[in-house]
Amino acid sequence: MSDEKKVSNVDWQVHPPYLHEPYKSTVKRSPQQPLIATPQTMSELTGPVYGYDAVTDLDADLTRNSVINAAPLGERIIVTGRVLDDWNRPVPNALIEIWQANASGRYLHKVDDHDAPLDPNFSGAGRVLTDRDGYYQFTSIKPGAYPWLNHHNAWRPAHIHFSVFGGNIMSRLVTQMYFPGDPLLKLDPIYNGVPDEKGRERLIAIYDHDVTQPVWALGYRFDIVVSGARLTPFE
Repeated sequence: MSDEKKVSNVDWQVHPPYLHEPYKSTVKRSPQQPLIATPQTMSELTGPVYGYDAVTDLDADLTRNSVINAAPLGERIIVTGRVLDDWNRPVPNALIEIWQANASGRYLHKVDDHDAPLDPNFSGAGRVLTDRDGYYQFTSIKPGAYPWLNHHNAWRPAHIHFSVFGGNIMSRLVTQMYFPGDPLLKLDPIYNGVPDEKGRERLIAIYDHDVTQPVWALGYRFDIVVSGARLTPFE
């Protein structure tokens, strides 16, 4: 028998259902037929996800990677953590991509028509590779809340989108990171689409004073599990 541990089953009670009626767009886009499993071939399980040389240090600093003529506006933050597997082992060379709204709560996207200012020095996008111990770190601007049309007076809490690729193209996890103490969390159907309270808590970053840099930026810690029963709840 192989010494490799078997992958733990995912606890689907922790993850949001495909259809969650308070989140109205899931009514139209959720699957209406039984799901079909797609076999994973050896090339998919072992093939590279991307070129390692394509990711630079500047990509991880959203306060610098899109600057035109000045520093971006808003509260600077540092977000760090580890990418782990189900047995708490680090996942090295995982590609993490993030995207977010600016400090005013607006995305740099042509379909975002929120009446809030764009920041010409902030794109809201970054990426990084985890190190040999699974650690990553981003420097960014804390995103603002923004209105959406899901229900009356609906506002999304401040959040950062995460896309995490493990060692192969089939291991992608997409999730959202929230901030502690946000009063909008209890009103948000996306956050509350995660049925398990402990699962929801795992989506909230932890303020870390040791990560905070004096006179520069507040620090937050957000660990991500990419497999098994402890899989971080997905978006």
